[in-house]
Amino acid sequence: QVQLVESGGGLVQAGGSLRLSCAGSGLTFSSYAMGWFRQAAGEEREFVAAISGGGATTYYSASVKGRFTISRDNTKKTVYLQMNNLKPEDTAVYYCAADGFLRDLPSTRADYWGQGTQVTVSS
Repeated sequence: QVQLVESGGGLVQAGGSLRLSCAGSGLTFSSYAMGWFRQAAGEEREFVAAISGGGATTYYSASVKGRFTISRDNTKKTVYLQMNNLKPEDTAVYYCAADGFLRDLPSTRADYWGQGTQVTVSS
């Protein structure tokens, strides 16, 4: 049974930083591309960032590029999202996901999804 468990969300002031973690189990972690997505209240889920299985290739949405960094540690079966210079518009539930193909993730397609962690940025 595949499980993806996010952690690290919380309340932060604008300009602050948070690091999200997503621990995977029940899958050959290094064989999967991993992605982060977010969904604000009343909005559709949107792509944030993705990373290839080995970590060499990353993609970012235009809204977070230069502020967020995705990374992974395959020995820990964990993917991270370092979020810097947070803005109120970054407020959302953040989800991690795993997919066999990196190219699927920017289209918000994934094989497995976590339950999400709330990030709230106050102005």
